[in-house]
Amino acid sequence: MNIITSDVNIPNQDLLIKSFLAHPEDNTHPLPAVIVVQEIFGVNDHIKDVTCRLAKEGYVAIAPAIYQRQAPNFSAGYTSKDIEIGRVYKNQTKAAELLSDIQSTINYLYQLPYVKKTGVGTIGFCFGGHVVYLTATLSDIRVTASFYGAGITNWCPNEKNATITKTKDIKGKIWCFFGEKDASIPLEQVSSIELELQKHNIDHQIFTYPNADHGFFCDRRGSYHEQSAKDAWDKVLRLFKNL
Repeated sequence: MNIITSDVNIPNQDLLIKSFLAHPEDNTHPLPAVIVVQEIFGVNDHIKDVTCRLAKEGYVAIAPAIYQRQAPNFSAGYTSKDIEIGRVYKNQTKAAELLSDIQSTINYLYQLPYVKKTGVGTIGFCFGGHVVYLTATLSDIRVTASFYGAGITNWCPNEKNATITKTKDIKGKIWCFFGEKDASIPLEQVSSIELELQKHNIDHQIFTYPNADHGFFCDRRGSYHEQSAKDAWDKVLRLFKNL
């Protein structure tokens, strides 16, 4: 499928959020939309690639720069220095602003004539996996794919209570993906997330991969695990068929 890509700006009050947009060339009828949320490394080539892959599957996909306030145009690789810088910006984010930025992204999508106005999907990786768990509480988000979002059980950006305490407010369906070798997300935390989702009767599935580490989906990282990544992608596409 041929796609069109462009850089766009999403207005949110006095902020313009630089974003990468991709959609099928043939958009003569309304298409479902998916928001792609970055790792700590910004809207880099990996995130753009995921956005394009979704567009080739028939979705309008957009990746907003969730570090727009902290570091406009930030994009990094995966060196130890990049990790250090990305974590600094992550720790400067605020849950209220992240929710506002994703809601503004939804509003922007709904203004596009070729986007369905019946709810969107989200997919996020690393810090983005945490963010999409948080933003699953927004009423317009119908399905969420959260990849190895660390800190869900014990942290929330600039908030007193951890993001897991907001589980009860999740509106749609959420599928979470974790690597069992991921030291940043012990399996005890994965179990806590699943128990909380069950407790509040959230439509969910949890997938763990025995041979996968943190970042297993990203083919630009040393932790990339092809078999796990392929299986997870097939599941993501199945999930997004609900849009």
